[in-house]
Amino acid sequence: MGTDLNESPKREVSLVLNKYEGVIKRYREFLPEIDDKHIITILEGNTPLIKARNLGKIINPDIEIYFKYEGLNPTGSFKDRGMTMAISKAVSEGSKAVICASTGNTSASASAYAARAGMKSFVLIPEGKIAAGKLSQALVHGAVVMQIQGNFDDALSITREIAKDYDVALVNSVNPFRLEGQKTASFEIVDELGAAPDYHILPVGNAGNITAYWKGYREYHDAGKIKSLPKMLGFQAEGAAPIVLNHIVKEPHTVATAIRIGNPASWQKAVAARDESGGLIESISDEDILKAYALLAANEGIFCEPASAISFAGLIKLNGRGFFKKGDVCVLTLTGHGLKDPQNAIKVSKEPIVVPCDKNSVLKAMGLK
Repeated sequence: MGTDLNESPKREVSLVLNKYEGVIKRYREFLPEIDDKHIITILEGNTPLIKARNLGKIINPDIEIYFKYEGLNPTGSFKDRGMTMAISKAVSEGSKAVICASTGNTSASASAYAARAGMKSFVLIPEGKIAAGKLSQALVHGAVVMQIQGNFDDALSITREIAKDYDVALVNSVNPFRLEGQKTASFEIVDELGAAPDYHILPVGNAGNITAYWKGYREYHDAGKIKSLPKMLGFQAEGAAPIVLNHIVKEPHTVATAIRIGNPASWQKAVAARDESGGLIESISDEDILKAYALLAANEGIFCEPASAISFAGLIKLNGRGFFKKGDVCVLTLTGHGLKDPQNAIKVSKEPIVVPCDKNSVLKAMGLK
């Protein structure tokens, strides 16, 4: 019998649509069980691992540098990996609303996944201290956004109290299902490289991500999928470096708003990840964060938010101390997309050139005449 030409295109489309179904279905053997009917996904994960093309030659040609670009998740940050788990679990338990405290990315992710699930979302943010790109996401997804006259840590304290006393699911990273979802990024890295990197470098704000990555690497190791484990290298902004200083920072400040946190919820777990892996957690100045941010965009075509660029700033700092040896493989997590915080992109860039409306003036501005 011949092929039905009317059915063939439909079948091809179906195959494409079913190729990837989000992190829960892809890695369900390593995740808490959630029934298919409760899974809320926007096809998060499956983000690119981009090998440095130009910056490796500039910084250190003897090491391999890869960027895990989490800014290409559905809402533009790594938070989506954990949020699919947290919201799915909330749905399975019959919750009708979720709440979170946020410096931006969590609010965007929580509100998007809540909208997908048909749930109400409530967001508490520090007044005037959230990037416009992130605030706009929470608002457009229909969240009830409340700006409190305090910092992130104050907001998290309030949300924890509300979740304890009322039927509202807390979806910050204190929710263990968030970290379960976030660990899938380490699985993807190993699946692509065929082994764990020598070093994994990432920002440390609320400290859930370094905790989650380490958990994922250890689980893959225990399952026999990798023979060795990476050293975890975390970096905090100098004005928001409680783990480095070993005390709570009551008024954290940094241009990297996503990690402007003075009392990380996963503090002790992050310290454990650092110590168990033989890694470190250090601080970086805002000046060096912005330099790395601009270098990434100008030399690799990768536009990330400032908090993401601290990973690269950290690599530059350690490389200057002769930290790496020939052949080392370094994976850097870039946590969020640059469009989350366009104001800083404008600040570190040259202003557009204003020229008369004629060809010769344009050629002159181009340096061709």
